Amino acid sequence: MILFVSDLHLCSSRPKINRIFFEFLAGTARRADALYILGDLFEYWAGDDDIGDPFNASVIAALRDCAAAAPVFVMRGNRDFLLGDRFARAAGVQRIDDPVLIDCSGTPTLLTHGDALCTDDADYMRFRAEVRSRQWIDAFLATPLPERKSKIEALRRKSEAEKKRKPSAIMDVNNGAVEELLRKHGYPGLVIHGHTHRPAKHEHLAETHRCERRVLADWYTGGSYLACDASGVASIAL
Repeated sequence: MILFVSDLHLCSSRPKINRIFFEFLAGTARRADALYILGDLFEYWAGDDDIGDPFNASVIAALRDCAAAAPVFVMRGNRDFLLGDRFARAAGVQRIDDPVLIDCSGTPTLLTHGDALCTDDADYMRFRAEVRSRQWIDAFLATPLPERKSKIEALRRKSEAEKKRKPSAIMDVNNGAVEELLRKHGYPGLVIHGHTHRPAKHEHLAETHRCERRVLADWYTGGSYLACDASGVASIAL
């Protein structure tokens, strides 16, 4: 059985969710064939030189213990796109590209964080392109860690304020972007993503191809995961 989670937004100020995640890693995830974390594992990630932070170190240790029993794959999201090789080595996980195509019990399955599909939000897409550029990343990581954290906190406050002003619909995925992604990757039978915090099952008909799209839930008020095996796909609350 393959398990999928996304949008955990782990941070030291949310001990209940942290506990649920640590218990998940120590139990259910260790018995799986693989665990895929599809972005936003952390509330934010300021750079791999922050792995010594006590909270970050506790998450890394829990991931490393789980990965010793079952492979753990981590995709970067919009909150933690700075996760790098140093983090992956310390946690014993494998970083994966966004998007990536895998085999899920015989079904070609496309995994993505999901933010690249929210093309109606033009302001966010411009910001995303800026901060994912090599130039921006190099300049950001060259600043001292405390300054980076302060800047991230300011960006988060600005983002939350902007979300309240934006129409809800533009912060969801664009169907045309989904269909273009399906065409580009050979019309896989299943797409799994997070980011929108709108857990649901969707059916798409692209050309003559049918595809199921499953949106993962966030972990703000509770934990959950998607399980995929030969019998199908199921969403399970923790």
